[in-house]
Amino acid sequence: MRLDLSPRASRSRLLSAVTPVIAFAAAILVGGVAVATLGVSPAAAFVTYFVVPLSEVWSLQEIALKAAPLALIATGLAFCYRANLWNIGAEGQFVVGGLAGGWIGVATHGQHGFTLWILPAMLAAGTLAGLAYALIPGFLKVRLGVSEILTSLMLVYVAELLLDYMARGPLRDPAGFNFPQSVTFDEAARLPYLMAGDTLHAGVLVSLAAVVLAALVLARTLFGFEVRVVGASPRAARFAGFSDARLTLAVFAISGGAAGLAGVAEVAGRIGQLQPTISPGYGFTAIIVAFLGRLSPPGILAAALVIALTTIGGEAAQIDLKLPFDLTRAFQGLLLGLVLGADVLSRYHVRLVSGGPA
Repeated sequence: MRLDLSPRASRSRLLSAVTPVIAFAAAILVGGVAVATLGVSPAAAFVTYFVVPLSEVWSLQEIALKAAPLALIATGLAFCYRANLWNIGAEGQFVVGGLAGGWIGVATHGQHGFTLWILPAMLAAGTLAGLAYALIPGFLKVRLGVSEILTSLMLVYVAELLLDYMARGPLRDPAGFNFPQSVTFDEAARLPYLMAGDTLHAGVLVSLAAVVLAALVLARTLFGFEVRVVGASPRAARFAGFSDARLTLAVFAISGGAAGLAGVAEVAGRIGQLQPTISPGYGFTAIIVAFLGRLSPPGILAAALVIALTTIGGEAAQIDLKLPFDLTRAFQGLLLGLVLGADVLSRYHVRLVSGGPA
C-alpha cells in the first residue's frame, strides 16, 4: 500500500481560504492537549496566549514591533522561495545589516551641526550590506554550482562572530565600564517614534511599505512574472528567454537587502546601540513566516502578526502559568506543519493505492 497524490482539476477558493483557519484550530487543539498534560488549564492558556496580548496597548505595540522585522525579512525571502532558490541565511544578512548601519551610528556619535543625513545613511548602509552578503551564496551558486543552502547557512555564523568581535572590541564604548556594547546612538541615528511616550517606531511603517511594494512587484511586473515562471517551470522559463543566473542574483539581492534593512531598523529602533547579539532569531523565524503566509506578501503580514502574537503570549504564559517557552516554539512549528499539510490536501487528492512500487 502507498499514498498517491493526484492534482485536483480545480482548486476551490473557499477551500484555500479556510484551510489555514482549520490548521490553526487544529494546532490550538493539539496545543491544548499538551498544556493539559503539564497540569495547566487549556482555557487559561488560551486566554493568556491569544486574548491578553490583544487587550493591552503595550502588548499590541510589542506585537507590531516583533511582527515588523519578521514580515520584512519573510517578504524578501518569498522572492527566493518562489523562484525555487533557498536562502537560509537571512539571520546572517540581518546581523550584517545591523552591524553596517550601527557602525555609522557609532562613528557619528556626538556629531553636531547638520545630522539629517545620518539615519538615511544608516538605512542605506544596512540594506546594501545585507544585499552584498546575500550575493555571496548567490554568486557561488551561479558560478560554481555550490549549494546555496549550505553557504547561506554557514555565513550566518560568520556574521554573528563578526558582530560579537566588533561589539566587544573596535566598537565598544570606551566609557562603558567594559560592557560589550557600543555607545547609545544619538537621536539623529534613531528611528523616530510614531507617538510620544510609546515604543512603536517608524520601522513598522517601513515593513508595511515593503509588503505593499513586494505585492505590487510580484503581481504587476514582468520581474514578478519571471520569478513565478522560473519557480514553477525552469525549462519553460529558459525557452521564454529568462536568465537563471540573472534571476538568482536578483532574488538573493532582494532577500538580503530586506534582511539587512530589518537589521539596521532593529538597532536604530528598539535597541539603540550595537550589542554582541541583536536578533532573537528573526532570520530563521522568518522562514516559518514566509511559508505560513504561502509566499504571498499579504499572507506573510498576517503570518508575522500571528507568530508575534504567539511569541508575546508565550512570554506571558511563561511568567503567569509557568509554561516553558519551548512549548511556544513547538506550537509555531506544529502550526507550520499543519498549514503546509492542509495546503497539500487542498491542492491534491490523496488516495491509498495497493500494489506497485513502494
